Amino acid sequence: MTIVIDAMGGDHAPSEIVNGTLLAAPLVRGSLTLVGDPARITQACAGVMPPNVNVHPASQVVEMDDKPIDAIKQKKDSSLVVAVNLVKQGQGQAVVSAGNTGAATAASLLAWRQVPGVHRPAIASIFPCKGGQFILLDAGASPDVDPAHLVEFALMGRAYASRVLGKSSPKIHLLNIGEEPGKGNAFAKEAHDLLAKHDWFAGNIEGKDMFHEPCDVVVCDAFVGNIVLKTAEGVGEFIVDEIRSRVPTGPAKFLYLPLKRAMAPLKKKMDYAEYGGSPLLGLNGTMIIAHGRSNAKAIKNAVLLAAKAVESGLVESIRDSFSAPRTAEEA
Repeated sequence: MTIVIDAMGGDHAPSEIVNGTLLAAPLVRGSLTLVGDPARITQACAGVMPPNVNVHPASQVVEMDDKPIDAIKQKKDSSLVVAVNLVKQGQGQAVVSAGNTGAATAASLLAWRQVPGVHRPAIASIFPCKGGQFILLDAGASPDVDPAHLVEFALMGRAYASRVLGKSSPKIHLLNIGEEPGKGNAFAKEAHDLLAKHDWFAGNIEGKDMFHEPCDVVVCDAFVGNIVLKTAEGVGEFIVDEIRSRVPTGPAKFLYLPLKRAMAPLKKKMDYAEYGGSPLLGLNGTMIIAHGRSNAKAIKNAVLLAAKAVESGLVESIRDSFSAPRTAEEA
């Protein structure tokens, strides 16, 4: 197994990307390939390179503000495009990138193509909840979809929840403004009717209930999903900052040590770095999209997630899900 890492993508590249890769190296059964400027990568790792980590050169960088398609066409020797092509050529099984999300999505889609039966790829993000974790998809890949595509998201989400998160017989919820079947706009109602044909569908769920009720997978279009993702990030950071701002300085701060210990598990749950990144599902390859501001800890966890996805046969599982007979409305 070889995991390919876009060393030049992200707000803190290449230092945090390289350091995160070095942290993951002893935990991965396989090799890791850092793609980018060899001189900067070598400088970032201070000359210490584990035996299972190697460097593949790339002379260009896709910037965060580059338009995805233009970047792919004009920067064919960028670290992102080279990384994706290494997987296409069979020199790797997965890519980890903290760079331009749109470019990562477009590059992998063009190079690897969709699994047969998948019309739109989807980004699956992990969220903490009262019972552990749930998956929300699509969190940003395909904002303009048809209701039938949410059935595809459900199939991919079930495969991810089962193979990577170890959930047994995962259930699917549809994100909606109410839990009753007739709620929502025309899009939501039609999606509900299509999803309801399957015994794994658990009905509508409201945004507030995702975090309080037992939940495995929640599906929605990427426009809604990305708003949910960024709103949740903002609320989480707001809560942590508010708590931190109210802790006094000086000797009195020791009075708050019991509170700090009690809050530590919550802080860990709300730390994006704990989750590493989000897989782009539905393609003939594994792309883990990490947060643009990822630190070394986040990159380490993203690499470990990529390794787990490959080892568990996630792509093959999704392919199997779409090889099963489906109704005319879903095809």
